[in-house]
Amino acid sequence: MDAGSPSISWKKSHGLTPRPPLQEAGSCPYMPSLSTVSHNPSAKCYGDRFIPDRSAMDMDMAHYLLTEPRKDKENAAASPSKETYRRLLAEKMLNNRTRILTFRNKPPEPENVVSTADTASSHQAKPAKQQRYIPQSAERTLDAPDLVDDYYLNLLDWGSSNVLSIALGDTVYLWDASSGSTSELVTVDEESGPITSVSWAPDGQHIAVGLNSSDIQLWDTSSNRLLRTLRGVHESRVGSLAWNNNILTTGGMDSNIVNNDVRIRKHAVQTYQGHSQEVCGLKWSGSGQQLASGGNDNLLHIWDMSMASSVPSVGRNQWLHRLEDHTAAVKALAWCPFQSNLLATGGGGSDRCIKFWNTHTGACLNSVDTGSQVCSLLWNKNERELLSSHGFTQNQLTLWKYPSMVKMAELTGHTSRVLFMAQSPDGCTVASAAADETLRFWNVFGSPEVPKPAAKASHTGMFNSFNHIR
Repeated sequence: MDAGSPSISWKKSHGLTPRPPLQEAGSCPYMPSLSTVSHNPSAKCYGDRFIPDRSAMDMDMAHYLLTEPRKDKENAAASPSKETYRRLLAEKMLNNRTRILTFRNKPPEPENVVSTADTASSHQAKPAKQQRYIPQSAERTLDAPDLVDDYYLNLLDWGSSNVLSIALGDTVYLWDASSGSTSELVTVDEESGPITSVSWAPDGQHIAVGLNSSDIQLWDTSSNRLLRTLRGVHESRVGSLAWNNNILTTGGMDSNIVNNDVRIRKHAVQTYQGHSQEVCGLKWSGSGQQLASGGNDNLLHIWDMSMASSVPSVGRNQWLHRLEDHTAAVKALAWCPFQSNLLATGGGGSDRCIKFWNTHTGACLNSVDTGSQVCSLLWNKNERELLSSHGFTQNQLTLWKYPSMVKMAELTGHTSRVLFMAQSPDGCTVASAAADETLRFWNVFGSPEVPKPAAKASHTGMFNSFNHIR
């Protein structure tokens, strides 16, 4: 079990002035120094050009070298003996020096110098891929006051319309990544709150909000309008949500998983039963055929869409795979974008492992001990890399190379466990929210690829029948 701390009323009860949500944290922006002098004594200082150093020059020698060519012209008809004397003098006394100006440092060698041999072989060998630069500090930091410090909840999501949603206490806020503007979507009453989960629909316009009271609300963010409330689905708080087209899958503290068709009045269409404690992780595969669920009972289940039951019977085994290798709560789930049957999972504080599964066979392909609580996992959409966020003791984000699982970078800055992560629509920026009540943005996955032209898919059909429902 991974204990949470759901209380958020301490600041209010002590009369402290609340911080405005999603505002830039109090830090000065970085300004590059205008000086070219390095504070590192071992660093070479070149500046932007090379100026002769008079202290390192032999002025008498320079005068001789400047005037010698003129003397050669004047004494063009000199005897061979004088010419031999001048040549021997240059060899013995001047060491054949011809340089007049002297510099303190040698100019830096040009980067990416290609020799003649390399040029000849470049047509045969493919050039090595340049290693991507990974910034070690957050690109932006926003305040997130009243973020509930609870490992089992899911309070952060980034929609396809490039709007990030975060639940802070009883309120859902929307932060538009394109403009940097913040708006309040909804504040629920104390009997219903706090908010326990948020999840964007595939269309990037509608959002599901899970409540501590067991209700689920569906909102239209374009008009800030509550479309409907799903009641009676669970008996206690709804901590996990996952969309599969028009199906909203919900997981509750009552250990049940329910498929809700948001287009129809009797929305609860299918139920999965297998967990004995709170369901804290839910993720549909890219194909929408398999569902992964993790629970506080340390269990991981793989469910098949075709095996869901509309009339669940007690004790009926409906899972495709029941995996018991983790020794703590399983919240972090991530389906691989380049291999449809590959699933990465992370365990809580007593487990600390990232495991990889073949979901067709149920085989565990690899297990890596990270040394700390695994709170969230995200795949890089463009490279074979996995990002994990952690709790005690370092509270870091770790970038791994797959499948070798070599650490590529460790991103630090949070001062408490990094509970939630969300990925931007272009797959490059990651937002992390931690118990230190900050929201940080990391440019960890590189620059976005040039999008390929594709036919636009319409996702609005799932909500077309709301007027008919009412």
